[in-house]
Amino acid sequence: MKIFPAIDLLDEKVVRLYQGDYQQKEVFGDDPVAFAQSFEKAGAKYLHLVDLDGAKAGKLHYFGIAKKIVENTNLFVEVGGGIRDEETIEHCLSAGVDRVILGTIAQKDPEFTQAMLKKYGSKIAIGVDAKDEKVAVEGWLEKTETDAFEFCQQLVEWGAETIIFTEISRDGTGEGINLPLYEKLNQLNIEIVASGGVASLKDIEGLKQLGISSAIVGKSLYNGSLKLEDVLAVGEEDDQ
Repeated sequence: MKIFPAIDLLDEKVVRLYQGDYQQKEVFGDDPVAFAQSFEKAGAKYLHLVDLDGAKAGKLHYFGIAKKIVENTNLFVEVGGGIRDEETIEHCLSAGVDRVILGTIAQKDPEFTQAMLKKYGSKIAIGVDAKDEKVAVEGWLEKTETDAFEFCQQLVEWGAETIIFTEISRDGTGEGINLPLYEKLNQLNIEIVASGGVASLKDIEGLKQLGISSAIVGKSLYNGSLKLEDVLAVGEEDDQ
């Protein structure tokens, strides 16, 4: 199982939000490159980087930070937050970013999203953020009437290879993962990355038993309730 430690950026600082609420942020530092390097030192191979300012504004703000992390680590880096046009996708990929996450645009512009999936394949992941089982967009600030599971089914039809599914109500809460939800999602023939609420090694074990291929771990690493080394040991156990 792939473990993605998360770095969320807001006002150029490394933060965690509570349930996606920009007003409820906790700042953990102002050197994202150092955080990425410390994750790599602990044994991580992957990194989930989110530009929260970009998500809100609809335009990637922290390309420079993403580029620095790529240049100063050997991590597989995926980047999301305000990526809404092909120029930005191209910009990120040519700078060495391994995967670009499309979120709001996937819901708002199906034609563009399908074209990007066709052109870039596995270099594109679709971020599906759900609140009360409905898709949320614009940095989680706007809830749509689109059913999140049905939208995921649609993404499979569009040719998406990876869905990063975040349950907003659990994100940053330490409540634990919603395993029945991921069991349902796992019926889709697509790589599912679980995000939002991973709070214990039990969560990782549960996801792994379901056959979920990847998990994003955020706040529980920052507040010390989980050690990255332990998460990696459980997640990567028995992996070839």
